[in-house]
Amino acid sequence: MKKGKRYLECEKLIDTTKSYDAKEAIETLTKMPKPKFDETVELHVKLGVDSKQADQQVRGTVVLPNGTGKTLRVLVFAKGDKAKEAEAAGADFVGAEELVPKIEKENWFEYDVIVATPDMMGVIGRLGKVLGPKGLMPNPKSGTVTMDVTKAIKDIKSGKVEYRLDKTNIIHLGFGKVSFGTEKLLENYETVMDAIIKAKPAAAKGQYIKSIAVSTTMGPGIYIA
Repeated sequence: MKKGKRYLECEKLIDTTKSYDAKEAIETLTKMPKPKFDETVELHVKLGVDSKQADQQVRGTVVLPNGTGKTLRVLVFAKGDKAKEAEAAGADFVGAEELVPKIEKENWFEYDVIVATPDMMGVIGRLGKVLGPKGLMPNPKSGTVTMDVTKAIKDIKSGKVEYRLDKTNIIHLGFGKVSFGTEKLLENYETVMDAIIKAKPAAAKGQYIKSIAVSTTMGPGIYIA
């Protein structure tokens, strides 16, 4: 794949013969030539675990102190008082069974996260084939299946991110925007890394963190020592 002019300019700022400390790496990203939009800063952590083993899964959520820079739209599946509570807490959409055909037949995906009360999981189960591939299925581990819909909505709106292993044992996630500047991005980075380190499975043997890299949406990666 041919690299664009801006990408090559970004590469010139990276010394590939060394590993950076986190602050220096993030600072370098913020100095790179900018595209016409505010890029997301991404974290890529390779772990020394086997994601095929159930006892070596690494997954959880963390609220970033400075948010993600994105406003997420929240859909809540709930009824009665919990539906009213969700509306009061700032959910963008609230509903129950009536939303199933809308999602299935009308391809309605104008939301980023789904929260559900436990009693609604039977209804949502019918949407598994549609929501699953898009990563939208609510999950108790990510705090999106809960009776405390107010907390779930507020956490998501204030910058909660989910981290999880992919099939190659790497965690990829965005932890802010370039416009945040070094200090805020570093604070978010440290919060995520603390959470990943604490989530080390008891069954993991040997070196847990194999490599850490940060990059912008359209830019090259920088390895962190």
